[in-house]
Amino acid sequence: MAAASDHYDVIVIGSGPGGASLAQRLGGTGKRILMLERGDYLPRSRRNQDSKTVFVDAAYQAKDTWYGSDGGTFRPGLHYFVGGNSKVYGAALFRLRERDFGELRHKDGVSPAWPLGYDVFEPYYTQAEALYHVHGQRGEDPTEPWSSAPYAYPPVKHEPRIQELNDILEREALHPFHLPLGIKLIQNPDGSATTYSPCIRCDTFDGFPCPFNAKADAQVICVDPARAAYPNFTLLTNAYVTRLETDAADGSVSRVHVIRDNQFEQYSADIVVASCGALSSALLLRSLSDAHPKGLANGSDQVGRNYMRHNMSIVMALLKEPNHTVFQKTLAVSDFYFGASDWKYPLGLIQMCATSHGEQIRSEAVPGYLSWLPEMPFEKMAEHSIDFWLQSEDLPRPENRIRYDGDRVVLDIREGNEEAARRLRAKLEGLLEPMGAWPHLIERRLYLGKDIPIGGTAHQAGTCRFGTDPATSVLDLDCKAHELDNLYVADASFFPSIGAVNPTLTIIANALRVADRIKERLGA
Repeated sequence: MAAASDHYDVIVIGSGPGGASLAQRLGGTGKRILMLERGDYLPRSRRNQDSKTVFVDAAYQAKDTWYGSDGGTFRPGLHYFVGGNSKVYGAALFRLRERDFGELRHKDGVSPAWPLGYDVFEPYYTQAEALYHVHGQRGEDPTEPWSSAPYAYPPVKHEPRIQELNDILEREALHPFHLPLGIKLIQNPDGSATTYSPCIRCDTFDGFPCPFNAKADAQVICVDPARAAYPNFTLLTNAYVTRLETDAADGSVSRVHVIRDNQFEQYSADIVVASCGALSSALLLRSLSDAHPKGLANGSDQVGRNYMRHNMSIVMALLKEPNHTVFQKTLAVSDFYFGASDWKYPLGLIQMCATSHGEQIRSEAVPGYLSWLPEMPFEKMAEHSIDFWLQSEDLPRPENRIRYDGDRVVLDIREGNEEAARRLRAKLEGLLEPMGAWPHLIERRLYLGKDIPIGGTAHQAGTCRFGTDPATSVLDLDCKAHELDNLYVADASFFPSIGAVNPTLTIIANALRVADRIKERLGA
């Protein structure tokens, strides 16, 4: 256990995909690395696979109370555990499309270009896919960017009903593809799990913590292997970082203030990396002082602004015949990603998500006005369900921001680009008849929090954007703060735009890139 007076080469704050990937990359340098995680290890138990525990009771979700701009309260969809939000993520690990790195025009505005192109990130995407056991198949996704190598692992095979759906979509002139998944799965020729596979292809992979450690999350892939391999790597759990203290003389972070086991502690390092997630990293940088009256690295007044989180819908269709699929999350459709024949602007991505459980449907209080619904018990309804995750790009707006109001955390959100999300949903509804489903979609609002519009923070991004101009960005191209010589950020805060694919692989790839820049700086 580290002493409070210890000095480190690198302190990493947060153990999610960004911080964990960066720390593991640095572990082999021999430099002394301290990781501070505000939570503990998520307990492994049968409750991990109970839909009522996970979704209805939200037992693993942060107990924090945050506020919307209207004064209403909500619980953010955050998870304070070793591995961060990746403990319950769906492990869909996409590359941003190459066009996402350029300027894209939407009906409601412009998705800005990144200051670095796809070519800079491509080698790190390839490394990230191998590190996180991404299973996929090149050449199926019509919008996928070029790659320098095939996936290191074969695609997760469809079960019969999903293969049937794949064939139906192909007959509708679409191009469904195998969802790229980070999963520790070894498959038999028929797709079933082998005797020695960590993953058993159960129905509680997506959105649930995996008690078998078969999900490629940040704890399983990076933190635990780093602890085992590198004696120079130290993890402190239940260590909540309250503020960063700076040295006025040299413009660097001099002390990291921590509360651990109800004790106040201080740590120091040559380099400090904030990787708490886009929302929490922005809050941490709001550490006010006489030298930084607007917070750290905030001369541009951009810290906390330009928050993005995708326009997301989780929907369920009811098939007229039972759907006996167990592991449903294997298929996606990107044909409408950049537009459609009747809409010149980007629409977004359709992908499968976790199978609905009767307990979830019961608790979501299916609206009474849905008179078309067949009369069936909730468990029977779940047996006939097929479930989709729809996401469209959320555009960065300065007024969409995370901030403090006294001791209150306030998340200001003005909805935008909503027509794209509505049109994407209509595209899916237009496919229900050939699928053999009833003609409408039902919202599933217990996935990732009970209030998806504001509380659904799983795809948080953009609160400390990177760029070349300190007047309009928080970080430089290496994700180092413009105004502080030893402060880096390694989560989705740096995103100038978010695209319409899940952000985690880009977080990991960038963390590996930033780790290489830090290694150079350390002379390692």
